[in-house]
Order: sequence, then structure tokens, then C-alpha cells
Amino acid sequence: MTRPERNSDRILVAGVGNIFLGDDGFGVETVRRLAAEQLPEHAEVVDIGVRGVHLAYQLLDGYDTLVLVDATARGGEPGTVYLIEADGANGIEPRNALLDGHRMSPDAVLALLETLCAGTGARPPRRILVVGCEPAGVEEGIGLSPAVAAAVPEAVRLIMGLLRDGEQESSAPPVAVGEAAK
Repeated sequence: MTRPERNSDRILVAGVGNIFLGDDGFGVETVRRLAAEQLPEHAEVVDIGVRGVHLAYQLLDGYDTLVLVDATARGGEPGTVYLIEADGANGIEPRNALLDGHRMSPDAVLALLETLCAGTGARPPRRILVVGCEPAGVEEGIGLSPAVAAAVPEAVRLIMGLLRDGEQESSAPPVAVGEAAK
């Protein structure tokens, strides 16, 4: 099977998370709102939800940059939006590459992607960024907490800036880029 030519400008923005677990739906809600924006031609936005295997296979189509949008517990105040560089030594470490189509975390998806690339000759994205939000809770229930819901527009602005204005310094450490109003 021949893969398409790699386009160095292609960016995939993927919202991941489970809308039935409260703030875990942050990524899905953010890309839903992002899809209503005027996106640059080189950008594609997808709602992956809990379909991690689908994301791994879609990445085989050749993207230079992957922006994962997800709830990200890092110990900050609920609603804090983070921009995390996930490559090299600062990358997402595969903790459990268990192949389960409905429970694959981003680290498991990236581990699967490495395996798929080795078998197909495709290359993974050169750069992986995570736009995360500190959740208030991920218990069963539909709907974002007020702090996380208030962070969605901030995350959309951040992602649009990344898509329009280029990428941050590749050596940038993980940072909190702001805190939503509480």
C-alpha cells in the first residue's frame, strides 16, 4: 500500500476524551467549537472522542504536526489551559499500549502509531503538542464543570494562534498558558 506524500504543513487537531465522564469531554467540546472557525487550508480538525485506534490510523496519512486536545491533570487549578510539547525526552511516555479501541489513552495511541509506522513505512508527526485543561472532575456525567467550560474559548484561541501564526519554540517546556475565570 502506498502512502500519500508527506506534506510538511499538514496539521491535525484531534479532540480526545469521553463526553460521559464530565470534564474528560474537554477535547471533544473544544474541537466542536474549533470546527466552526475559519481554519487554514493546511489544518484539519477531528473529534476522535474515545476512538484512539482511528486516530492512530488517520495519522498514517502524513501529518507534520499533531495537536491533541484533552483533559490533562497536572495539579493546577481546574480550568487551567496547558500547552505541552510532547516530543523527545519531554514526550508522552507509553505507559500501557493495551489495544482497546474504546479506552486508548493518547500515550497508547502514540505507541500503536510507532508500531504501525514501522510496519507500513509511514512516518509519525514530526511534532506533537497537547492543549490540555485541568479538569475539576471526571466522574460519570454529561457536561463540563463551569471552570472547564470557561476554558474552552481560551483553548480555541490558543489553537487558532498555533494554526495561523506558526508553532511555539520546539524546545519549549510544558507550560500553563493561562487560567480560565472561575
